[in-house]
Amino acid sequence: MKLSKAQIHARVHSLPELRFEDQRLTSFSGCVLLQALFQKLKLRERLRECFTHRNDRLVVGFPVIILIMILHLMLGYRRLRDIDRYRDDPIVLRALGLKRMPDVSTISRGLSRVDRGSVENVRALSREFALDRLQACKLTRVTLDFDGSVISTGRYAEGSAVGYNKTKKGARSYYPLFCTIPQTGQVLDVLHRAGNVHDSRDSLQFMSDCIDAVRFRLPSAIIESRKDSAFFSDKTVDLLENKDVQFSISVPFERFAELKRLVETRRQWARLDDDWDYFESDWTPQCWKSRCRFLFLRHKVKKQRKEPVQLHLFVPREEGYEFKALATNKEGKAKSILLFHNGRGSQENIFSELKTRGNTLPSAIWIMCRLAHYRATGFTTNPPSLPIICTVNFR
Repeated sequence: MKLSKAQIHARVHSLPELRFEDQRLTSFSGCVLLQALFQKLKLRERLRECFTHRNDRLVVGFPVIILIMILHLMLGYRRLRDIDRYRDDPIVLRALGLKRMPDVSTISRGLSRVDRGSVENVRALSREFALDRLQACKLTRVTLDFDGSVISTGRYAEGSAVGYNKTKKGARSYYPLFCTIPQTGQVLDVLHRAGNVHDSRDSLQFMSDCIDAVRFRLPSAIIESRKDSAFFSDKTVDLLENKDVQFSISVPFERFAELKRLVETRRQWARLDDDWDYFESDWTPQCWKSRCRFLFLRHKVKKQRKEPVQLHLFVPREEGYEFKALATNKEGKAKSILLFHNGRGSQENIFSELKTRGNTLPSAIWIMCRLAHYRATGFTTNPPSLPIICTVNFR
């Protein structure tokens, strides 16, 4: 392509003029969406209601501090000192409704004044957000999964303890109990606990409260629940039966020695599919007054077993198979119950997603529950990594 001289050459006589202007640039333009979301949810007003019992006349109130913490984690930061990275950003200040970002020491002192009543109020608010979403979806069947998840603190933190920690043995941690809803991927509620407690510690009251909250909002919905073997007990079964909840619970072979003989002496197994076989039994623990349905299943596997030999005293062993037992009150075919119970894996996916994703909108309840035990002193000096684990409630 041939160009003319006029298209190539230009006549330039004057020098460029330099002008200095006050340009307000931002690196967090996405906060505009958060501002719209906060306004739609009336989050600031609803947080203010959580602290009406406090008469503190603070320049920076508790609702503002919680909003700052939500936005702070949403932007991917963990240390409180990282607020200095966006202190003067105009879009961040606009999303928070501030003209000036408070100092880190101001936020730290505000967090140290948080009381237990405020924690419970914000916890209830977070639960209300999740229930609002369930009610809007008009679900006819709601599944509540209960399980704990280890949250390592990295160093000493108030309320933490050395307990079971598969990835970081000997590290201090928390072990909160979660109630998740797989249909919407929400965390309904969290029970904060130290890291050295059993899975079922204080679980009965927590489960009862979660079930009652869902039942109040969705009275006609069918409520289901899935649990691992740590929650297997007659008290748990009686609670779920009295609450009219359909459930499935894994049965621990280690606690009932007669189950090993019952499974290993079984000769006829009903076929579910190419990999699973099962049989039903009227077996019931001797100390139980109530009865429920027990399913015993075996699964074909192609892997070498490397468990300690001592476990063979309690767990059934047959080359090429793995065994499990389920207690349930659900009616229907065994395969549908097995598929329902195996759906518990979705809760582990929720835990993994919430711990690793750095751009997830966190719920204020986790911040408040964490700070109720950790306090601002440790948070401002050298805080542990804060995973975002209580989310999705603001959808």
